[in-house]
Amino acid sequence: MQDRIDPPATDRRTPTTIYVKESHVEKMGKVQDLSYEILNVLEFNSTRKRQSVVCRCPDGRLVLYCKGADNVIYERLAEYNNDIKKITREYLEQFGSSGLRTLCLAYKELHPDVYESWNEKFIQAKSSLHDREKKLDEVAELIENDLILIGSTAIEDKLQEGVPACIETLQRAGIKIWVLTGDKIETAINIAYACNLINNEMKQFVISSETNAIREVEERGDQVEIARFIKEEVKKELKKSLEEAQSYFHTLSGPKLALIIDGKCLMYALDPSLRVMLLNLSLNCHAVVCCRVSPLQKAQVTSMVKKGAKKITLSIGDGANDVSMIQAAHVGVGISGMEGMQAVMASDFAIAQFRYLEDLLLVHGRWSYLRICKVVLYFFYKNLTFTLTQFWFTFQTGFSGQRFYDDWNQSLYNVIFTALPVIIVGLFDKDVSASLSKKYPALYMEGIKNVYFQWKVVAIWAFFSVYQSLVFFFFVSTSTLSAKNSDGKTFGLWDVSTMAFTCVVVTVNLRLLMICNSITRWHYISVGGSILAWFVFIFIYSGITTPYDRQENVYFVIYVLMSTVYFYLTLLLVPVAALFCDFVYQGVQRWFSPYDYQIVQEIHRHEIDSTGRAQLLEIGNQLSPTEARSYAVSQLPREISKHTGFAFDSPGYESFFATQFGTYAPPKAWDVARRASMRSRHKTEQKK
Repeated sequence: MQDRIDPPATDRRTPTTIYVKESHVEKMGKVQDLSYEILNVLEFNSTRKRQSVVCRCPDGRLVLYCKGADNVIYERLAEYNNDIKKITREYLEQFGSSGLRTLCLAYKELHPDVYESWNEKFIQAKSSLHDREKKLDEVAELIENDLILIGSTAIEDKLQEGVPACIETLQRAGIKIWVLTGDKIETAINIAYACNLINNEMKQFVISSETNAIREVEERGDQVEIARFIKEEVKKELKKSLEEAQSYFHTLSGPKLALIIDGKCLMYALDPSLRVMLLNLSLNCHAVVCCRVSPLQKAQVTSMVKKGAKKITLSIGDGANDVSMIQAAHVGVGISGMEGMQAVMASDFAIAQFRYLEDLLLVHGRWSYLRICKVVLYFFYKNLTFTLTQFWFTFQTGFSGQRFYDDWNQSLYNVIFTALPVIIVGLFDKDVSASLSKKYPALYMEGIKNVYFQWKVVAIWAFFSVYQSLVFFFFVSTSTLSAKNSDGKTFGLWDVSTMAFTCVVVTVNLRLLMICNSITRWHYISVGGSILAWFVFIFIYSGITTPYDRQENVYFVIYVLMSTVYFYLTLLLVPVAALFCDFVYQGVQRWFSPYDYQIVQEIHRHEIDSTGRAQLLEIGNQLSPTEARSYAVSQLPREISKHTGFAFDSPGYESFFATQFGTYAPPKAWDVARRASMRSRHKTEQKK
């Protein structure tokens, strides 16, 4: 029979039992393995802000252990804890000022009869099918009272690399940043200072429940009086702060404002009677810090800004307590890290570190906004131009319903002849490079102001659509009144419509190139391919006839047109006349009323957009010397070896290439072995 080996006591744990190694003061040096039976677990949620467990000790005692936020634990302590409460509060303030995250621990011994009575209610609430969470919270309130304070804990929660610089850049981009955290007010303020969110030059409005007046009322224990008094204090502070904030706007050099409010005061400030005042004060502040807030309050604050201020909101978080906030915002961003994947699974975008938010918003977000605006406006322009050309034709036919274009031409206009170029613009167009987008974060403000999608911009596009449609119809129809084909016949309806349609396809595709800020080979391929697709189609379509044809509408039309000089003159002059006003307008607008990105383009018009060396310097400034050297080596040119299988023809030449690029890369020991193996291999081959 095989012997069974039990694991160490500290590793043994079951759903109902946990084994702990303990060493008591009176028994120094003697370690005992003790088992604790877990009887009940009162889970943490957004309203409780605490977690408790009822366990049976080895000596048979029933003990309730509770951990949670200091304000929650202090409300449930016994009256004779005043001395330790005062000492612990001082430690908590010291820990918070140092930027540490704190928790309070407390316990309570339970009488068996009291526990049995409570446990019956707990089992009933746990097995309830309706309002289960609410009933469990109510049952937990019955036993989580008269606690004895054990002490407090504090752990360091360091900021990720690049967070202060990222927040400063986002503020320069015109983005208002609010911090919603569950930390103490001292910790939250310390973190806000570390993030460059607030500084000593700001006027800070602090609305806190940790005042002597509120503590005196809380010591009396009357919950109705406590709620009334705190609400009045919050109302008074909000009114006072709002009046002071408005007075600063009448001065030329008023300081920037910051609002700091804790969760207890925020609960009353979110009341419908005070919410408008809170929102007005918050919008007038440069930064807002809400501390000791629950996940529910995070979602409420986000919804207040989203619905009350009608602003576009973005929430970013890394833990499960941020899920409700992420889902309440217009855009949710989750950070994948040590806190788990709950935030990532509930978000719209996922990033690895907070500093990547700068690239997500200032680079890719702004590019996406520009591309979407261009795509929407261009679709509106090309379809309006195409439709108005037929609309002018109805005046010539007395609104008889006669169509101007062939059915197949109309059907394939959006599907083939003008589809691919706009897709290329939506994928590749960018006004300035990524490095310039981050160098000039104020470019992002044009998106905040919605500069590129206003009614003014839509009206300008509509005006040019009307103008170009008039040019297409009247220039083509007028110029062909006296034109004749090689047989001496005048042009008919389908000759004129085919010529006009050709001008429309050529013009709207060329118009797309005029609005592009960056033109690649894919732009040329898509525009040229779309125009070529039209000619290929019309050559095939007009050269085929069947018994079920369309009364020979367009049969042989393109061949007849291309045999005349009128077709080539029209194809050359009409697009030029149609695009002339666009060309003049863009020149005047860029010269006299340029957009911000056009100014940046002019500043850097002589610079080559080289991503290699520029990115090397940019990223190198954010990395340690060792990481920068590794990154620099990874950017060196590499060739595929034909003989050795290494990245270079001869291994060990990384240092040579690095020197050419101004980067030091010391030779590695294994490079010598590689060269030695190559020499021995060559000698062996020569002997053979």
